[in-house]
Amino acid sequence: MLLLALDTATPAVTVALHDGTAVIASSSQVDARRHGELLLPAVDRVLAEAGVKLDAVTGIVTGIGPGPYTGLRVGLMTADTFGLALGVPVHGLCTLDGLAYAADIEKGPFVVATDARRKEVYWAVYEDSRTRRTDPAVDRPADIAEQVAGLPAVGAGALLYPDTFPVAHEPEHVSAAALASLAAEKLAAGEELPEPRPLYLRRPDAQVPKNYKVVTPK
Repeated sequence: MLLLALDTATPAVTVALHDGTAVIASSSQVDARRHGELLLPAVDRVLAEAGVKLDAVTGIVTGIGPGPYTGLRVGLMTADTFGLALGVPVHGLCTLDGLAYAADIEKGPFVVATDARRKEVYWAVYEDSRTRRTDPAVDRPADIAEQVAGLPAVGAGALLYPDTFPVAHEPEHVSAAALASLAAEKLAAGEELPEPRPLYLRRPDAQVPKNYKVVTPK
């Protein structure tokens, strides 16, 4: 097994290689506006660090969000392209699951919350680092304060809204190393991973203007 994992659902552009036993190379950069520019160079760096060629990869793992439309689709399209070019399976994993897996929390329940912009968070509650209790959702922090009261929280969303998430833990952003390790563990146990389809949870920020004036030549 040689899994290439990547995620662009958060401001982190993150890539890792896992050989079925451990992560053998990884790269993470935080830049919310340059996912398209940073992802492929990061893949090249990780492959070079591991001393392998892309055609040695036996499977792709991609974070499926939830995340903003523009950043998330960069990782998903790249994963699909690699899968088609190499003829290898492409697996999805919820980005929040990767954060939960990497969280330094011994026992749950706890919350994972990432920044959804528009003063909202993407969030879910976890029983432990491998077990999600609720489906991913997007809400204003104040609207879920009662549901998450008293629970430790992980992620950039928790750090942004301390009134709702007063007990915040690292990591801030997901790492492909955590996604790769979680995927390898699940695959070794014979579990099916989700399809690599995006969890947008809401419409994209870019919208066609309503009632715009059509100008036609005379």
